[in-house]
Amino acid sequence: MLDKLQHKIPPPVWGLFFAGMMYLVAHWLPLISWSTQLATISFIILAGVGMSIDLYAVGGFFKAKTTINPLSLGASTLITNGLYQYSRNPMYLGMLFILSGWACYLGALSALLIVPLFVLVINQLQIKPEEVKLQQLFGQEYLQYCDKVRRWL
Repeated sequence: MLDKLQHKIPPPVWGLFFAGMMYLVAHWLPLISWSTQLATISFIILAGVGMSIDLYAVGGFFKAKTTINPLSLGASTLITNGLYQYSRNPMYLGMLFILSGWACYLGALSALLIVPLFVLVINQLQIKPEEVKLQQLFGQEYLQYCDKVRRWL
């Protein structure tokens, strides 16, 4: 069933979905709760880092004049510099930071436990189909890039 969702829902929608799920479980099933100024500071730092990563990564695509969607017909350049020399998916990494910060802000262990679920879903429904398409588009160049750079970090 999940295969039918591959690359059908835009990643920001997935991010909002998981943020909403985190909010619900934090309030309905908090497990262990905390409410401190440190939680707010953690949110600001993690979300700020995540947004910075996302903006910088998107900027690389604009600079290269190519699309951020590898499944579209317009992908013309394989971006391997900037943040992409450390992570093949810095935009998803940025979302991971934002969601981690949100979990801290919500102050519930149950919200934090949703973060690995986000990684599993994004790996399966977004990243793997993108990797197939990028290999088709860029062949050996993409495979060499994959050998050098990890999927997340």
